[in-house]
Amino acid sequence: MDVLSIEGVSKFYANHTALNRVSFNVPEGIVFGLLGPNGAGKTSLIRIINQITAPDEGQVLFRGNKLNISHIKEIGYLPEERGLYKKMQVFDQLLYFARLRGLDKATAIKTINEWLDKFEASTWKKKRIEELSKGMQQKIQFIITVLHDPKVIILDEPFTGFDPKNTQLIKDEIRSLKQKGASVILSTHRMESVEEICDEVVLINKSEVVTTGTVNDIRSTLKEDIFEMHYRGDVAPEDLQGIQILRSSKQGNETFVQFKYPENSRPDIQVFGGQHLQISLYREVIPSMQEVFIKLTETQHA
Repeated sequence: MDVLSIEGVSKFYANHTALNRVSFNVPEGIVFGLLGPNGAGKTSLIRIINQITAPDEGQVLFRGNKLNISHIKEIGYLPEERGLYKKMQVFDQLLYFARLRGLDKATAIKTINEWLDKFEASTWKKKRIEELSKGMQQKIQFIITVLHDPKVIILDEPFTGFDPKNTQLIKDEIRSLKQKGASVILSTHRMESVEEICDEVVLINKSEVVTTGTVNDIRSTLKEDIFEMHYRGDVAPEDLQGIQILRSSKQGNETFVQFKYPENSRPDIQVFGGQHLQISLYREVIPSMQEVFIKLTETQHA
């Protein structure tokens, strides 16, 4: 079942089209990447999902029903521009937002303490937000986003301000939230994180959907039948038969070659160098999400 369905959504500002008939679905219980360069329309779409603004055309469905004010309590939103009260103490701020989200006081206190313990932040309770480092503030903002157990969690650049250890902590927590049934929408420019934790993605550029699907499928659609091989032996790359060498190098006792097969031909790799060739690595080159992002956003409307 799809937790969100974006159906032909358009948004216009004066002479600017922020979204142009955008359509895609977010399945339930996955990590879904909302990708695109700056100015692509991602923020406009996030604001529509959060009902901060409304679409000028199209609609958004939440579990098959038209998005309405009752769904707000089922959505958690971590904005790119953080919104904490600098002078308020950590615990008071968490309690304020928990109550705002509809939790009774006893449940709110219990939930807050559990999250602070999980993030090793229990000693911060009486600290004012302005006394915390950027990374610490980010943890508090993350807790505020998820403490009411939302079904849809929108994270806009959630790794900003984190060192590698805390970045991994948030990634692990995203996976945990997914395992508990939440749908996580992740908007980030860190494509290595997209590859690591996203199940599906949509890529928006210049207000339109460029592509959507699983990470593996999207990467595979842009592959160019290029292969890599590491081998040992006294066979020079130019002597390998039946392939087109794109580049090669010597790496210690091994030779690295990147190559293409002739069109409609793929000979057995064991015949490249006969019995004198010891192959330690052989793989097809699949573009990274970073390469996919650059290629698709550069070529659209070119």
